[in-house]
Amino acid sequence: MKRLTREEKFMRQAIKAAKRGLQEGEVPIGAVVVYQDKVVARGYNRRAKLQLASAHAEMMAIDKACKKYASWRLPEGCELYVTLEPCPMCMGASLNARVDKIYFGAYEQKGRSLTAALAEANLLNHKTEVVGGVLEEECSALLSSFFIGMRQKQKEEKERKKAEAEKEQSQNKNTGE
Repeated sequence: MKRLTREEKFMRQAIKAAKRGLQEGEVPIGAVVVYQDKVVARGYNRRAKLQLASAHAEMMAIDKACKKYASWRLPEGCELYVTLEPCPMCMGASLNARVDKIYFGAYEQKGRSLTAALAEANLLNHKTEVVGGVLEEECSALLSSFFIGMRQKQKEEKERKKAEAEKEQSQNKNTGE
């Protein structure tokens, strides 16, 4: 059996967090903050449950880590592991919190993340190193299966509503309405 690298070990923790979100009906994205080779905070998408646009996995993990250290600035050496390439908001929070290194699994397929550009921009006098593709296939598969299932449910719901409407229309014809 292949031994996991350090990065794969922590990405597995992010995947575990993503699966917890999936159990709650959320888009399965998970994140962990690591300091001195220990997971110090976990987060997963909670946008649907909390009805907050900012309730991304990374934001949840970063906020928990900041509370743990009683500071908006995380200790030097903190790393963020996330199953999907961070969006601009999450990159901004990572830079602001002074995350030293971000590891992500799946690449954002629609090119909306701007991860590399924001990491290099030095907007806050802080640079964050970014490494993508850690357990990429597993992270991508988790997201893909979620969206395939979601589209299937939407299709079934649409067909159910159409069948109900046709049934009602048929009943109305039969009763002469």
